[in-house]
Parts: sequence; structure tokens; C-alpha cells
Amino acid sequence: MPQTLLRTPLFDTHLALGGRMTPFAGWEMPIQYRDGILAEARAVRSASGLFDVSHMGRIFVNGPQAAALLDWVTTADVPKLALGQGRYTLICTEAGGILDDAIVYRLGEERFLLVCNASNRPAVWEWLQRWRGSRFPSVTLDDRTLEVGMIAWQGPATPAAMEALCPGLPKSLRIFRITQASIAGIAALVARTGYTGEDGFEIMPSSADTPALWERLQQAGATPCGLGARDILRLEAALPLHGNDISTATNPFEAGLDRFVSLDKESAATPALRQVLQRGLTRKLTGFRMTERGVPRHGYPILADGKTAGEVTSGGYSPTLDAYVGMGYVAVELAAPGSRFAIDIRGKATEAEVVALPFYSRRRG
Repeated sequence: MPQTLLRTPLFDTHLALGGRMTPFAGWEMPIQYRDGILAEARAVRSASGLFDVSHMGRIFVNGPQAAALLDWVTTADVPKLALGQGRYTLICTEAGGILDDAIVYRLGEERFLLVCNASNRPAVWEWLQRWRGSRFPSVTLDDRTLEVGMIAWQGPATPAAMEALCPGLPKSLRIFRITQASIAGIAALVARTGYTGEDGFEIMPSSADTPALWERLQQAGATPCGLGARDILRLEAALPLHGNDISTATNPFEAGLDRFVSLDKESAATPALRQVLQRGLTRKLTGFRMTERGVPRHGYPILADGKTAGEVTSGGYSPTLDAYVGMGYVAVELAAPGSRFAIDIRGKATEAEVVALPFYSRRRG
């Protein structure tokens, strides 16, 4: 029997806005609205956009051993997180592969929130349950994905618009911090995080309040955006997508995520990750820009001297740069900026040049 797709609290809102719905990670989600993917991506870069990210997992971890459990299963130094602080982190297997990438927030002395990818929520839940059962029995796990909505409000105009709805919040809430606030009279957890390369907020009201909050944010000038624009924006910012750029078959170091790994602690993955460094890297996740016309898509072979040297993990058109860009794993000796290789695009070797990541940064404009 076909799997029944889950629906976020905003499903009816998406239909009313003309959203084109598609299956994604077990959910029915909008890939775009009436104006199209490129217009949505440009709106986020120039003003502000709204994304329904309620499909992402929201798991609350509570109890005297909560910090210890999260420290064991992630690459972050969780006990050092201050109250209200968040950190991007990796959940790695005992073999050192990336089970998921996530954000962990400290909500209290013994209370944390783990936000994980929708497609990996069952695996992350099972991983947490395993270690809770064997090492951290005092921890309580509460998956509230269906009870709590999540809206990403992103773009350079967002802080000023947020100031009008919640005076003082943009100045008091720094990057990668989280707080409880009232946005236009609606209670929500608010984090200064996102997946677009722009400033913005990820807002978590109750599921019941999520449609009303979305409407209020849209009235504040935000453009509704779908999965298509989100993928373009995160590619421009070189933010990895699990299942494409990172997976259980990749480790944090070859993925260029070294800065998010603390090896000064013991965890489920620490022994394997130390061995990876001892052996040295043979490949590296590398960014490239097409120098000939062609669209580099996920799975296309990367060629060096006519031979397969890797494959594209993410690629497409960047409206911000007006160029075709992509990422993929290649041998370390091919990964330096300025190196050249080709992408096999439907049987044609199409030239590309390695460039430094990210492709786009709001700090550089």
C-alpha cells in the first residue's frame, strides 16, 4: 500500500496560495507558488521570504542526563552550551558516518531541543532511544514534531519587520540563540537561525497557532517560498543537504565540517573520527562553477582526464550569481580553487572550475 503522506499545519494555507504540492521526506510540501522558484529565491535575497519547515523534527530532551546524552550522540560540546544558546552539530554513527546534521538548543539546565531533518527523524529517534536505554536512563525524550509548527522567516528585511511585531527581539536575540517570545500576540520559541545564507528567524508556535502566525508574517511583507527556492538558497550558501552532500557514507572532515567537531571529548563516534584524521583524507567536498553552458545535477559524474573522479552531490542555477554551480566529492589534489575538471552532462564532458565556498555570503554581498 502507498504510504500516507503527513501534512503540516499549513497545508490548507499552501493550497490557498496556489502552492504546487509534492511528496518530500514523507510529507506533502509546496515546491513553489505561483510566481515560481527563481522569483521566490530573489525575494529572500532582496527582502524576506517565508518557508514552512514544520516537517523538520523537533525532539525535546529532558532530565539530569540530557546534556550527557546529547554530548554522546553529537559532535558538539553540549555541556558548554549556555542557556538559550544553539549550535549546529552532526550526529555520527560509531563508524564516523553522518547520520544527520541538526541544531541543538539549550532551553534550560536540564532541557534541550534537537531539530533534525524530516527524512532522518525516525533514525535519529531510534539512535537517541538506543543510547538512552543503554547509558542515560534518566533522560526523557519527547517528539513534538506534530504538536509544534515551524516557520523560517529569512532575508535582509526580516529583522526590521520582526522589530515591528516584537519590539526589542532582533537586538536582544543574537545569531544561534533561542528564546520564548510573543510574535504579533502569538507565543512561540524563536531562534536566530536559518538555511538560506541570510539573516532571519525560525519560529516555533503551537501547530494550532501556526496558520495565523504565517498570515501575520505574510502581511508584514514576506513572500511565501517553497522547497525549490530553499534548495537554491542553501546551495548558494554551500549549506549541505543530508542525503546529497552528506550521509552515513561520508565523514565530517571530508565534508569540510571540521569546525563543528569536538574531539576533546568521548562520544559514540569519537574513536572512529580520530582514526579518520590519523589515516588522512583522500577526497573532499568541493565547490565548482561551470565555465561552459550546462546544468550540473545531482548524480552526474565528475571527470578528470576523461576518467570518473567523483560525482555531483548538489548542483543547479544560481539566480544570485547568474551562474551554474555545484558541489561534489573529488580527490584532495583536485580540490584547490582554480583546479579544472569536467561534468558529464548527458554524455558531454562540460568544463567546470573549482571555486572557494560558499558561492554566496551576505557578508561579502
